[in-house]
Amino acid sequence: MAITLEDMQLWLARHAEPQWAVDGINQRDPQLTERGHQQATLLAKRLAEVEEPFTELLVSPARRAQQTAAPIADALGLSPHTIDDLTEIRMPDWSDTPEETVQQIFKASYQRPPAQWWDGLEGGESFRDFHDRITGAFAAMLSDRGLKRPSHDEPTQLWQVASHDEKVLVVAHGGTNAVALGFLLGAAPTPWEWERFVLGHASLASLVSFPLGGEHILSMRTFNDCEHLAQEMRTK
Repeated sequence: MAITLEDMQLWLARHAEPQWAVDGINQRDPQLTERGHQQATLLAKRLAEVEEPFTELLVSPARRAQQTAAPIADALGLSPHTIDDLTEIRMPDWSDTPEETVQQIFKASYQRPPAQWWDGLEGGESFRDFHDRITGAFAAMLSDRGLKRPSHDEPTQLWQVASHDEKVLVVAHGGTNAVALGFLLGAAPTPWEWERFVLGHASLASLVSFPLGGEHILSMRTFNDCEHLAQEMRTK
């Protein structure tokens, strides 16, 4: 079935490859690598070739997301709108910490019992708070654009669609987009959403509203789409 602007569309892009370490030291708000800038340019070209035009570009405030969105904004002729709550889960302050140490912390964190994952890393944002922040941001963002939950709020995750001509592109993060996908598709949350919905750098996921049961569901049409990137340009 062809998708037209009679449907509400939501596209999620993950930022391109960031430079997490400079001279071996972890960066709190990293910029893109040279390859990351190339990925962002290729992503922008891909999005400019999409048949129906995008109506809005929403972006996380993180530098890696802003730098990814810059060529997209130029290619689409849109002014990006920054939404602070779209940023990735907030990590502990690792300023001046060797990147090797940070990677060891992450590696050790995977050995925690599942229940402890909800608490996040010590000194950082808990997954509970992160999940509430992201789902709240998406609920408000979609409500402002005519996509709301019915008052009965059944567990089937039906939506009421007041506007049918929106095609929104969100440039954010692996964790942000993974939590959003679970929320929008009605999946029960887990504190390891990154590992359930794995999105590569500069990849795309897309959803469209679909009439069902007198209202609408959000149907995922693409996931981890990176066809615009050559194999050697694909990173995670």
